Amino acid sequence: MHKSRALLAAAISAMLALLVFGITSVARADTLFSDNFEDGNSTGWTSSGGSWAVASDGSQVYRQSGTSSDARSRSGSSSWSNYAVQARVKPTAFNGSNRFVALLARAQSNTSYYYLALRSNNTVELKKLVSGSSTTLGSRAQTVTLNTWYTLKLDVSGSTLRGYVDGTLVATATDTQFAAGNIGLATFNASASFDDVDVSTGTTTPPTGSPTASPTNSPPGPSPTPCTTCQFADGFASVNAMGQNGTRGGLGGPVVDVSTASAFLAQIAMLGPRIIRVNGTIALPGPMHDVTSDKTIVGMGANSGFTGGGLNIGLPIDDGITSPPANAVKNIIIRNLNFNSWPDDAINVQMFSHHVWIDHNHWGTGTDGGVDIKRGSSYVTVSWNHADGTNKNMLLGRDDGDSAQDSGRLKVTYHHNWFDATTQRNPRVRFGDPVHVYNNYYNDTGNYGVASTMNAGVLVERNYFENVDDPFHLGEASSPAGRLVAVDNCLVNSGPGQSGGSVAPIPYAYTVTAACSVKTAVLAWVGTGRVGIPGAEPS
Repeated sequence: MHKSRALLAAAISAMLALLVFGITSVARADTLFSDNFEDGNSTGWTSSGGSWAVASDGSQVYRQSGTSSDARSRSGSSSWSNYAVQARVKPTAFNGSNRFVALLARAQSNTSYYYLALRSNNTVELKKLVSGSSTTLGSRAQTVTLNTWYTLKLDVSGSTLRGYVDGTLVATATDTQFAAGNIGLATFNASASFDDVDVSTGTTTPPTGSPTASPTNSPPGPSPTPCTTCQFADGFASVNAMGQNGTRGGLGGPVVDVSTASAFLAQIAMLGPRIIRVNGTIALPGPMHDVTSDKTIVGMGANSGFTGGGLNIGLPIDDGITSPPANAVKNIIIRNLNFNSWPDDAINVQMFSHHVWIDHNHWGTGTDGGVDIKRGSSYVTVSWNHADGTNKNMLLGRDDGDSAQDSGRLKVTYHHNWFDATTQRNPRVRFGDPVHVYNNYYNDTGNYGVASTMNAGVLVERNYFENVDDPFHLGEASSPAGRLVAVDNCLVNSGPGQSGGSVAPIPYAYTVTAACSVKTAVLAWVGTGRVGIPGAEPS
């Protein structure tokens, strides 16, 4: 352990170890090391080359300011073997072409280690350095912009190496050169700031999206009882990306109770974090109402929620914006709420909103979608919800013409939802890759289950389809086919489905239920009345 953050990280790790079901995507882990440099020193780090010092960059960071040589700074134990090291990295200058900033693992010395490098030629590379001689093990195109923070993660487990940028798996390799070693930070003819260095053990290997993939953490038979009081998102909503570390909603803000439309609308418009507890059914004026960043909206008991109006998570529509604006809405949790008779959408996520967790809700019928996610939004998890007879249930990607906003985004997880006699869009997907649809229960679907269109990549994994003629297919209406990988689904009195193509790897760890046990697991815990209430119960 190292530095002040180690104690906090250990406490969080201990809490997560208690969650034995898939309500959290973070696999059980032990924290070996943590340093955020807020103590103002670099005690425990040994540097070679460059000019290393703790400096201020919004918070305290570890800065290497020279640009004329190799520079390394290492810490930790030479006996560390299987672990993941993660750090935030901001390149500030490149002195020439093909320069880089990097994160090191299993370092034997300053000239022998594995490393994940962001290069000035807009690539990310997974490499090894052996006595000063480098070998590229994997690479991928990656925009690298000066003075921009990136979260790098290098996972070394046995002979398997994985590199991540902002929560996305970018390179994998198999290599046996180094079995153990410490961690480090590096620059090559470049300057950079480093922060929030964490080392943990016990990571879990997610599947790659191959049709023959089988997650190593798939338990046989019925799953154990899920956590009913946890407040932290899993799936894509848990991924550190876009400057947001997971989804915490209003955690840390005031807890307020509302029972009228005027009180509720005033609270969701407030700036800053807050936990808003909805008491009873509130009649909202239509159609939808804007929710500002850093909010948890949670129903008290099993019968609270809204009728006559829905929630909008996102800025006003602007087709001219093609990259996330700085003021995009983010960090929203919506839990334990009933939605009925909405005149537009029950929940709408749009305009590059990110890190949204929609969990343990119930919605019936309304004019349009139950949960629509569109216009560049990403890092969303939709889990443990009961969609009850909804027609246009879940749209992911609004229009075939939205490529400029949607391509490379729309990263969404749908798990343990009950699609109960819904008609279509469960979900209907454009552009997003990967989109992860796993452990959901579908029954008596009217039209189709999952549709992949417009070059989307959808992993449909271990779901239970009952009385569903068309569980999943490629293309829909005038939208051309996307890609869809189907893995070990349980088909009861249902059609075979249509699949084809490949899907990008899933970048987070998760626990799956055996497909033919999904119905039992979902029906036992889906919908409202199953979760703890923030501010009312410990979590």
